[in-house]
Amino acid sequence: MNSATAPRPLVHTCPVCAGTLALPFFDGGEHPLATLGWPTSADEAVHMPRLPLRFVQCPACTHVWNAAFSYDAVPYKSNPNRMFNSGQIWRGHLADTRDRLLARIPDSPTVVEIGCGEGHFLRGVSETLGGRGRFIGFDPNASPETGHGVEFFASLFDPLAHMPVYRPDAVVIRHVLEHLTEPAQLIEQLAWAATQTGKTCHLFAEVPCIDRVFATDRLADFFYEHVSHFTTESFRALLGRGGEQIELAHGYDGEVVFACLELGLPAARRERAANATAFAARSAQNRAQIAARLDALARSGLRIAIWGGTGKSAAFMHHYGADARRFPLVVDSDPSKAGSFVPGTGQEIQFRDVLKKNVIDVVIIPTQWRARDILAEMQREHIAARQILIEHGGDLVDFALGQHPY
Repeated sequence: MNSATAPRPLVHTCPVCAGTLALPFFDGGEHPLATLGWPTSADEAVHMPRLPLRFVQCPACTHVWNAAFSYDAVPYKSNPNRMFNSGQIWRGHLADTRDRLLARIPDSPTVVEIGCGEGHFLRGVSETLGGRGRFIGFDPNASPETGHGVEFFASLFDPLAHMPVYRPDAVVIRHVLEHLTEPAQLIEQLAWAATQTGKTCHLFAEVPCIDRVFATDRLADFFYEHVSHFTTESFRALLGRGGEQIELAHGYDGEVVFACLELGLPAARRERAANATAFAARSAQNRAQIAARLDALARSGLRIAIWGGTGKSAAFMHHYGADARRFPLVVDSDPSKAGSFVPGTGQEIQFRDVLKKNVIDVVIIPTQWRARDILAEMQREHIAARQILIEHGGDLVDFALGQHPY
């Protein structure tokens, strides 16, 4: 394909891999809800609201989704999304996937199913284990069939809140991810939360697979309630955000793709998380320490100037409480900034030449990496200061005498 015939990409963020470009895939026009509308009369059915089907595909991971989808247009809480299939092949598929899950979890497990519907899969797991364990279903809709051997919560599952409470051995997500506008968010939160529980947790996930669409050009797969349509490749990309893949396979004659994996974060990501947590703790301590140092300087009676009044210098004053009352003198090398004011704190920014009139006791330079340039400027312009301070390592450090990398 040359540049003359290449399709013009659309700017959309892929819900699986976060790629920022998409290609037109299928414009289905506008149609009513296909499975969750539940009209009660022929007239109501004919006059159901029409919703846009604007399917696009990610060229990076091959995922297909409805870029015009709105979650609020689908009445999940009032009309349950039921899957009815009593066929022998489908029942065999359910039994096979259930056995695959059971092979990886303890004999008396805690199993959570997200979007459990009427709970038939979760009950099947419970019955196979003779009721040994704890079986918990979450679904925003409670149907009459829900319960019967499982704990049920008529709400959405929040991984960060619920995983530490229930500490499951397995999480099941069957035919739910295709309904979510941000499936990657759920998978990543599950992986994060599972890591924090300190125990092994497996994820079993299953979605319809559209691989056959490309070979047959069939269009019946595409309706409004399914915002996402997974290829094998895009499903693998999604679950790769949740942990190490253990098994990925197809079922029901290739019409579904499923995987079982151990939820968790790579070692590098765990290390980054630990580093971020440590930085957060240090930043709180450092902020208090530097604020105390500034307060002591303000009460010392020394003549103090802060060099720089906008950008990172203004941020420094915000972080450490360098207010206009205690630190009124703010100068800048840029004459165009003179006469303006420090955002948020209100000191008038003066041109650096104001410092030529008197010897300054302390000059604070918030932009450490510019300190050598500023010192050279001070020497060139015959501006004297007894001490230059910069922020480093959670304290104010003497630029001439202290240890720092600048």
